[in-house]
Parts: sequence; C-alpha cells; structure tokens
Amino acid sequence: MLSGVGPSAQLQAQNITVVMDQPHVGQGMHDNPMNAVFIPSPVPVEVSLIEVVGITSEGTYVEAAGGENFGGGGGSESNSMKLSSAQPFQGGFILEKVMGPLSTGHMELRTKNPNDNPVVTFNYFQHPDDLKRCVRGIQTIERVVQSKAFARYKYADMSFEYLLNLTASTPVNLRPPRSGPGASLPPSAEEFCQHTVTTIWHYHGGCVVGRVVDGDYKVIGIYWLRVIDMSTVGYCPGTNPQATVMMLGRYMGVKITRERLANK
Repeated sequence: MLSGVGPSAQLQAQNITVVMDQPHVGQGMHDNPMNAVFIPSPVPVEVSLIEVVGITSEGTYVEAAGGENFGGGGGSESNSMKLSSAQPFQGGFILEKVMGPLSTGHMELRTKNPNDNPVVTFNYFQHPDDLKRCVRGIQTIERVVQSKAFARYKYADMSFEYLLNLTASTPVNLRPPRSGPGASLPPSAEEFCQHTVTTIWHYHGGCVVGRVVDGDYKVIGIYWLRVIDMSTVGYCPGTNPQATVMMLGRYMGVKITRERLANK
C-alpha cells in the first residue's frame, strides 16, 4: 500500500500516488483467536513453554504452559498480553485456539509513515461457528482441569467457574473490565470467549494468492514484483506457521534462482 498498490481511495486519502488500484490488498485477513484459562497451582510447576498440542475434532488446538510466578510480567512493553498489572501466581495456563477461523477482517493505513502501525480489524467471532468452536475448546479445557490426573495441580476449592472469573478479571487484552450486575458472576463460555480473546500472533491474509498475487507469488498486473510471506496465505497451517513461512521462502528463493539461471 505504501508503494502505491492497493485500494485507490485509501491511497489517495493518504496522499500516496496510485501505481495500481487493487481493492483486494488488505482484505481477507484472518487471525486465529486464542483464549487461555489461568490456573494457580498449590505445588511448584516446572517452567515450560508450549511443547505438546491436543487437536480436537471440533477444530481447536489445546496447549499449555506454566511455571513459578507466572503472570508477573516482565520487561516487555507489549500490550498483546497485558499481564504486567496482574499479581504473579504459581501455576500456568491452558489455552485453546480456533483453527481456520471463518471470520475475516481487513487492514487500512493509519498514515503514510512506514513506522506507524496500520489499523487492523480481525472481527473475532463475527462468524458464529468460530464462537461455537471456542466454546467447545473451553469445555475441553474444563474436562482436563477436572480430571484426576490434573487434581494435584489445582486448588480443590477453586471451581472451573472460579478460574474463568479469575481469568476474565485479568487484563489480557484492551477490552474494558466486565461491568454491570453480572460482572461478579462467572461468565458463560460464550462471554468468556468474547471477553478474553487475544491473538496468538498467527495472523495472515491481506495479499492472498489468486486475488493479489498469482501462483508464483507475483503481484497480478505488476511485472517483477512478488510477495512471499504470510499475507499470501488464506489458511494458517499447524500450531505455529514459522516453519511453513521458512519453507515457502526457501522454496521460492530456489525457484527464482533457477528461473534466472535458465534465462541466462
């Protein structure tokens, strides 16, 4: 967009010279919604990052991480998980993320300064099926927490509803705190999903193959310009897209090199 390729009205609004009017740039963006349940533990928990994933038949991925003094915040200034104001606790969390969300969003330029972040709207849970899958994911987490194998890692007097309320009262995103007559009551699974949703940093789309770029990742209508990153992807594969992006970059790098050598 900053180079002049995108919706002409947006570009002109930022006084950017329009090289090509391409209305699909910045459209069709997705982000896998993630919701976590914080679980204080009466016993020390080994510090761990996410190592194992449970894949449900409903299309949710269930993962866990934890350690002592979890949630105490660190030196990061990131607002994506605003836990710096939360009291640290011994324990961890179990999260679920929705695979292949049907809700779509878009991106718009805030300014023409490349150092300024754009305005991105993901429309989490706009499609009802995404919310239904989140609810099923939370129900799966409940079954895990209530299992005999998990009993020693949670306080016996903390019900799952209490854990949902504990998590919902923590500033995990930029939404305002729950308010109103029912704010002190445990949220329903639907309310919990909507109130505590955050990103797992797997956003993708906005420059999708077939709309903005062709099968060789060349920008349609512009010679010798390619886009090779997650903006070209319409579905984010696996638990972490990093390996896929690295594979795509390596594959296309080799392909471009071979094409150039063949044309010499």
